[in-house]
Amino acid sequence: MTLTSFGPANRIQRSAETHPLTWRLRDDGEAVWLDEYQAKNGYAAARKAFADMDQDAIVQTVKDAGLKGRGGAGFPTGVKWGLMPKDESINIRYLLCNADEMEPNTWKDRMLMEQLPHLLIEGMLISARALKTYRGYIFLRGEYTTAAKHLNRAVEEAKAAGLLGKNILGSGFDFELFVHTGAGRYICGEETALINSLEGRRANPRSKPPFPAAVGVWGKPTCVNNVETLCNVPAIIADGVDWYKSLARDGSEDMGTKLMGFSGKVKNPGLWELPFGVTGRELFEDYAGGMRDGYKLKAWQPGGAGTGFLLPEHLDAQMYAGGIAKVGTRMGTGLAMAVDDSVNMVSLLRNMEQFFARESCGFCTPCRDGLPWSVKLLMAIEQGRGQPGDIETLLGLVNFLGPGKTFCAHAPGAVEPLGSAIKYFRPEFEAGIAPANAAVPPLAKPIVVGA
Repeated sequence: MTLTSFGPANRIQRSAETHPLTWRLRDDGEAVWLDEYQAKNGYAAARKAFADMDQDAIVQTVKDAGLKGRGGAGFPTGVKWGLMPKDESINIRYLLCNADEMEPNTWKDRMLMEQLPHLLIEGMLISARALKTYRGYIFLRGEYTTAAKHLNRAVEEAKAAGLLGKNILGSGFDFELFVHTGAGRYICGEETALINSLEGRRANPRSKPPFPAAVGVWGKPTCVNNVETLCNVPAIIADGVDWYKSLARDGSEDMGTKLMGFSGKVKNPGLWELPFGVTGRELFEDYAGGMRDGYKLKAWQPGGAGTGFLLPEHLDAQMYAGGIAKVGTRMGTGLAMAVDDSVNMVSLLRNMEQFFARESCGFCTPCRDGLPWSVKLLMAIEQGRGQPGDIETLLGLVNFLGPGKTFCAHAPGAVEPLGSAIKYFRPEFEAGIAPANAAVPPLAKPIVVGA
């Protein structure tokens, strides 16, 4: 899989005006270090923020730009920043960068951290100024060893240049930044589980409220933002709200650009910075090149393993949160996966649910017991040993583990692809009911939640 923002040569030319995240990338894929980054207008936005803008102005600019979280939830960033307390007596606050990118089929943050580490640092520096946070942490997926090496080098470069540490840019503002590698838990992508892990605790989500903005790391106000989210901040500050909004396609309710990609048996798997509002068909055909010869597109997921499956006819949906919601699922991370016609959906779902079951923190009963139950049923159906009523039981679990019925959003994301797969490909599940069992009534009535 190539980690690139390049599209076909005749389709895309990256520039600062159209590709705020990726225009500084090197053609050879090597990291952009401090001297080159500053030569490409790096840290100009930070200098502007420190010299010409107060904290409230930075927050308001990000809010007016319509920047939303790029980790999957899509919460408005400026609104989230506005939740941090205004009380000047609270002098200990934290900024956390969620770099625990463990969503299957997603690698966008890895590219930014490995190739543009100073873009993330500049985004965090401006954000820290806006939030009055004196210390920041990049909570990094432990397997991202190259990203860790590059981020640590970039932090040292920024310190030596007076861009981190004490009295940054002569402003009297202090900000320390640390790279913290995690131990490899998917649940750490949930912000309060991340906070627990950073504190040295078990990575379980916390009860909310209180939200991290009130009680976060070591009980202090904390803001948690995704890597790609923070990397958008410098361009917004440098070039303004109107320009940023103009990047999105007509019809999109989300502003700016988004790192989008396609994996699977497509001709050109990769990652591209595209305006919100492009269609799935453009992403699939013009950038990913369509399916490899000999394969047909059977289904696709628009944004990681925790999003529902869509059919080829859904490719005309616009790629933004509301556009994907119209066809029945979520935008998620924006990195799509193509499922080809050789794949059995039961086997694919069994593999996915095994992953989600293993990554459950085990805190709440529906998730702890429900996900392994789905794996057991899917394994039986996959092996042709399914019982009458198994499909109805799986659908009951999709309901029982849905939004608002578990302690965090892990289980709802885990069962969303399961429900959509049964909706669109039920005959493949029915084929796994053993013929010897088909005429035998189920031993127990399938669960029907809410009946």
